[in-house]
Amino acid sequence: MIKRSLLIAAAVLGFSAPAFAAEGTPIPPQLQWSFHGPFGMFDRAQLQRGFKVYREVCSSCHGLSYVAFRNLSEPGGPEFSEAQVRALAAEYTIKDGPNDAGDMFDRPGRPADRFPSPFANDNAAAAANGGKAPPDLSLMAKARTYERGFPWFIIDMFTQFAETGPDYLVALLNGYKEPPAGFTVPEGGHYNEYFPGHIIAMPKPLSDGQVEYPKLESGQPQVPETVDQYARDLTAFLMWTAEPHLEARKRLGLQVILFLILLSGLLYFTKKKVWARVGHSDTAPAATFLPD
Repeated sequence: MIKRSLLIAAAVLGFSAPAFAAEGTPIPPQLQWSFHGPFGMFDRAQLQRGFKVYREVCSSCHGLSYVAFRNLSEPGGPEFSEAQVRALAAEYTIKDGPNDAGDMFDRPGRPADRFPSPFANDNAAAAANGGKAPPDLSLMAKARTYERGFPWFIIDMFTQFAETGPDYLVALLNGYKEPPAGFTVPEGGHYNEYFPGHIIAMPKPLSDGQVEYPKLESGQPQVPETVDQYARDLTAFLMWTAEPHLEARKRLGLQVILFLILLSGLLYFTKKKVWARVGHSDTAPAATFLPD
């Protein structure tokens, strides 16, 4: 029932089916994330690097239709400056209209606009990608998941582990390998160790040194420019696009828990104060029967 519900939700959102750790598919390694747990927060520098990877590598095929440019400057996210966001939005062309003549027209993007799709429609996207339209990435970190099995799903309730999606995406981006002997890869397909069935239409998107990161004073990049680092940064950014109010939710949840603890204490001592004036007898009163 749970699997079916997830499949239906994925179909409604326009994503392919969630990934389950099927037979023959290894479980993605569990990684450490800054946003893990009830006190977790996004790493701002990592989100900015992840956006850079998305823009330079992924944006040519995958959209972010649920994200507006202005979201990039809001608290809890990459927190680019408003000037940076305005400049970024102006680099995109947005179709708007109709104008007074009833015609649609193109204009530079504004911070309130959402990221435009790289294709005019799904048919155009499929035609440009071998018959398969690349999915939108806005909710991908939540749309993808896998089963951890017993007893992990019980332990996860106490550890607040909810990063199966990010773990899976990083494993997928690192999972492109040569197929084992005897394994046939059809034309247009690519072997991936972590993809269900091991055949994925998307070619390997990342390679070492593909995206240039900000440099230190010594001239060295702040973090390694490797496939694994790109995958982690991009996935952290996609986790933010899928849940942009994660930090506010956790902060509010903590405040609610503290309030409930305080309220429970006040109710307990109020009860003690009220009932302290009521006398108690060790002997229960005899039952009284009324005459007919």
